[in-house]
Amino acid sequence: MSNVIVGIGMSVDGFIAGPNSSPQNALGDNGQQIHQWMYELESWRERQDRTGGEKNKDDEVVREAFDRVGAYIMGRRMFDEGEVSWPNPPPFQAPVFVLTHQRRDPWVREGGTTFTFVTDGIDSALEQATEAAGKQDVRIAGGAAVVQQFLEAGLIDELQIHIAPVLLGDGIRLFDNMNLEPNKLKIKRVISSPTVTHLSYYLQSED
Repeated sequence: MSNVIVGIGMSVDGFIAGPNSSPQNALGDNGQQIHQWMYELESWRERQDRTGGEKNKDDEVVREAFDRVGAYIMGRRMFDEGEVSWPNPPPFQAPVFVLTHQRRDPWVREGGTTFTFVTDGIDSALEQATEAAGKQDVRIAGGAAVVQQFLEAGLIDELQIHIAPVLLGDGIRLFDNMNLEPNKLKIKRVISSPTVTHLSYYLQSED
């Protein structure tokens, strides 16, 4: 059975994107700093059909994340920002389900990535993504509003946060304006390196 995981980068002061984000300014002002640790890893470069790259424990974390995921869910805002900035092939190489209010035909890209646009809510997106993922996991890729909806609905099994050693000061926070019951998370693991700290938590029992 698929687990539903959130995998997301964050600054030390809690932002997942900087201010003024738009399709022409993906991740907002200085937001790219949150993911800078990842761009020269071998596992990331492979996703753009590039050779070489660094092999270290950060690379192992990224490779594991890609290998375990069979489908992704994201919001329309994240898609709009990525549509103009992702390389071809996009890094997902798996079905991606985009939550939106606007109907659109599926968008097929190289490398096995097909974007399917879901207009009838998170339950429908999760059902479709779970079926597409098979025995692999479903990853909620972002943005903040989509992650918040899944958290509030109690649909997340695991929360993975990659904290970059940067302070943005302003932007989009992951946990703002949420209606959550108090919940003590269970730590799965903590992996640190000079460029990022990887935190993983269970939100539900492993049964």
